Formats: sequence, structure tokens, C-alpha cells
Amino acid sequence: MLPGEYYHTRISVLQNDLKLLLKKRKALAWLRFSVVAGIVSCCYFIFSFGLLFCIIPAILLIVLFTRLIFADLKNKSSIQHHRYLTDINEDEIKALSHHYYHFKEGTEYLPKDHLYANDLDIFGHASIYQYINRAGSEMGSSTLASWLLNPAPPETILARQEAIKELKKEPAWRQQLQAYAITKHIRQETKDRLQNWFEEENRFVNNKNFFLLRYLIPAILITVLVLNITDVLNNPIRNYCLLASALFAFYISKKVTPLHQQVSKMTDELEVLSDSIKLIEQTGFNSSFLEGLQKQFIQQNTTASKEVTKLKKILERLDLRFNIVVFIPLDILFQWDLQQAIALEKWKEQNHSKVMNWFTALGEMEAISSLATLSFNHPAWCYPVFKAADFFIEAENTGHPLIQAASCVTNPLKIDHAGELILVTGSNMAGKSTYLRSIGVNTVLAMAGAPVCASSFCLSPVQVISSMRIADNLEENTSTFYAELKKLKQIIDKVNHGEKVFILLDEILRGTNSLDRHTGSAALIRQLIKHKAACIIATHDVELAKMKVEYPENILTYHFDVQVSNDELYFDYKLKEGICTSLNASLLMKKIGIEL
Repeated sequence: MLPGEYYHTRISVLQNDLKLLLKKRKALAWLRFSVVAGIVSCCYFIFSFGLLFCIIPAILLIVLFTRLIFADLKNKSSIQHHRYLTDINEDEIKALSHHYYHFKEGTEYLPKDHLYANDLDIFGHASIYQYINRAGSEMGSSTLASWLLNPAPPETILARQEAIKELKKEPAWRQQLQAYAITKHIRQETKDRLQNWFEEENRFVNNKNFFLLRYLIPAILITVLVLNITDVLNNPIRNYCLLASALFAFYISKKVTPLHQQVSKMTDELEVLSDSIKLIEQTGFNSSFLEGLQKQFIQQNTTASKEVTKLKKILERLDLRFNIVVFIPLDILFQWDLQQAIALEKWKEQNHSKVMNWFTALGEMEAISSLATLSFNHPAWCYPVFKAADFFIEAENTGHPLIQAASCVTNPLKIDHAGELILVTGSNMAGKSTYLRSIGVNTVLAMAGAPVCASSFCLSPVQVISSMRIADNLEENTSTFYAELKKLKQIIDKVNHGEKVFILLDEILRGTNSLDRHTGSAALIRQLIKHKAACIIATHDVELAKMKVEYPENILTYHFDVQVSNDELYFDYKLKEGICTSLNASLLMKKIGIEL
């Protein structure tokens, strides 16, 4: 089934299920009303027969009413979940038409000076990240960003590819994971707060006095109250005991407050974390990558989802501090603060070494799920094949992922050894820069483990580095030309140190005069060849292509051209061998009114 067909079918099924859930909500509302009417009737009609005849049916009806409330809450949760799933499928339909600008841009992950991120539009509006990311948690979003910024080792790439292929076949499962994350986004702040709490010393669980008093004070107080009710103890003794318990509770409360401030108001996120982890725990995986992530959640006697749920319940009980009417009696009678503080620290002792791994594993699962969605949405894309070589890259029908398939013109590429350099000449707007970005983006995706926009793609593991989009920096008082020189120095340093890099250069040294530009470009090309660097250079300077005579084994020349008919320009955006001979700058200048 094609992705668009799947999403439309899925929406239809979800909407039918949603109608049934809405009918169920109405039925539950009428049932609750009927139960309330039954309770009132018991009190009105049966009370005359005696209190016992009234109490028993009323209690049964109250129990039934409570169960109906829980059933209604569960039904409401299902309704919201189905709406989230419907939204997810509608978003994917939009994304198939390249309307993906409502997804996160990821600009917070863009480093100030990265080897290629700015040149290749990895982050920001209409970026690769915005097109790919389906992670709901901040850990998932940052993990995906890290994968796009840092090339992975070949063994990791192959493991990710295997996992993507497996999850690609499970769109419903991926959407469940995504829908849980929409309920409440799990923030990095929550992870950091827990990490800070783990690093602090326990103040309650290891204190023998506190551990004893948590049982002793409630036991004494309840005994006193029972004896007071039965008239064995008088009211002053009862009041003194209540006062003593209240004073101790107040003393403990002051000690618990910093702990509560540290871990409070994260129960919703913990519920999402528990649901997401439970989904992963209960799924059978085949790929080693997914099995490895799943093992992070499976423990000897329990599971991560159960432990997170346990923590959530402890925090919910501790959060009763926000409800004074309920909290004060509980704290005086049962030393509520002390009970929850000790329960929290016991949980920390049992789980502190594992929790950070749970966040990390969930982030990786969301990242791999995002790449699986990319693969599902583009069944014609291929998975790169890796070759052990000093340098090699060969691709067929390579296009830019962010250009719609209907208008995307694809091109080939082949560099079969280190020290081979491609010079791409061509007229303005003919497609040189787009070609470089297509190659660069697909190489970045390949090194992240993702499928690529090509019919075939084979390469040796490599680090992309580019100089394509250079801007001045007023803050650093840096001109465009100097900014480019800094970038070129970074490239030259890596080449001189023998690092395995794939260099993409677009119109180098554009900020200086034509003579210096040509001289500097020619010198750079000679240096790149000398150090056996692999490079693609796009340039208007057709004179550089003549260096092929000097380096016939190292320089390949290709071009993009333009056809002119009746003073109109026509581009086919197809890469051709040789040097470009058709230029269009003069015609473009005439069109804007420059008299030539």
C-alpha cells in the first residue's frame, strides 16, 4: 500500500472508531445519571424501612458510580488518543505534498560553526530536520539532531538501517509511540531535574529515627484516637497527641519542601514516559539495534514502565501538598510527607543507575522511528551501500529530498578514488548549487543511517565539509571574504592532516577580484589534489576547468547549461560532461534593464 493510501485508510478507520467512542461517552453519562437517581431513590423510598436497607443498596450504587467514572476517564483518554492519531495521519498527508512547515524547525540544535549544517539546510525553516523529525520528546529531537550533525561508524549505520527497515513495516506502531508523546512532551528539564536529585545525598531513608517514627507516630496516634472514641482516654490527651504529631509533621514538612520542589509537577510527563516504554517493552523486535534499546527497559524482576509508574504514583501522593484540605489531616494522622519522602528515596536507591538510560533509549527509539517514517513515505528511496576504500562515491538518480518528486530532476555522481575532483561549471540558475546540496544532504543522511533520495547510492564512510553559503558577521566584525577564508582554512587543515573528508565548494573566493579569485582557486585545487582530497567544486570560472589538461587523472569536468529561445531561458537541470559554453548572465542583465 502506498503511503498516501495508507494514511487515508487509517483516518477512515480512526474516525469510525471515534464515533463509537463518542457514543460510548454519551451512554456512560446516562448510566452515571441513572446511578445518581438510584442513590437518591434509595435514600427517599427505602429509608423508611430502616437505615440498613438504605445503606447497602446505596453503597453498591456508589461503587458502581465510581467504576463508571473510571470507565469514562478511560474512554475520554481513548477519544483524545484517537484524535491525536488522526492528526498524525493528516500531518503525514500534508508532508507527502511537502507541506511540512508545521513540524519543529530544530534551530536550537544548529551549532554556531558547523562543517556543513548551515550550507545544507539541516536545521531551520524548510530544512532536512523539519522534514524528517517526528520525535515528541526533547531527547528524541536532540538525538535525531545529533545523528544529522555527526557521521556514525559503519557498523552503527548498518544497525540503524536494519532497524529502520523493520519499523518501516509498522506504521501503526510508530504512530502509537508518536501519539503518546503528543499527550505531554517529555522535556530535557525533567531529565535534568531527576539527574540533579540522583546526585544529592539521601536525607530520610537512611535516617533510622525517621524510619522508625514513620510507623510509630501513626500507630500511636490511631491508637489514641480509638481509645478516645471508646472513652478510655479523655479529649485533652487526644489533643496533646494530635498537637505533637502536627508539630513533628511541620518539622518534617520544612525538610521535604526542597525535595518536593525538585521533583514536583512532572507526573504527566512520567505517565507519557511509562506508556511509551510499555509499548516498547511489549513489542517483539528482530533487529539488533531495536533489541538493544528494548533491553534497556527490561530488568530482572520488573520493567522500566512499572518503575516509572511507581515513581509517578509516589509523586502524585506527594503532590497532595497542593491540596491543603486533604493534605493537613493526612500529614497529621499518617506523617504523609515523611512516608512519601522515604518512598521516593527508596525508589531512587533502586533505580538511579538506570533512569538516564531510559530517557536515552526512548530518544533513540523516537529518532529511528522518525527515519522509518521517512523511509515509509518514500518507498522509491534506496538504502546506501558502504564500501571500504580510501574514498569512493557512486550514485544514480540522486535528487534533493526537499524538492517534490514531480519537479525533482535527478543526476548521477561518481568519484572512484581519493584525489579525484569534480569541477561543475554552468550558467546562473542552471542547478549547480542544488546539485551540490543534493549530494551533500544525501551523504549526510547516509552517514546517519537513513535512506537517501536516489535509486542507488554507494560510498565509503566519510565526513562532509562544505563552503557554500558564507555571510559576514557584524558581531565579530568579519567580512564575507574573511568568513570564507576561515572556512577554507578549516578545510585545508583537515586535508593537510589527512582526514577523510568529502568537500563541497560553491563559488569559492567570491569576495575578491577576478584575478585573485582565479589564482587562489587554482592554488587550492592543486593543494587538494596533492593531498588526495575528494571534492566537488561548482564555479562560474570556466578557466579553472582547463586545469584538466594539467591533471587529467584527477579532474573531471561536468556542467549544467541553458537553452535560449526567443530571449527566454530554458533549463533542464541535467548534469552533462565537459565544460559549459552557454552562459546567461548577459541576457538576465538585459531583462532587468541594463543596457549592454
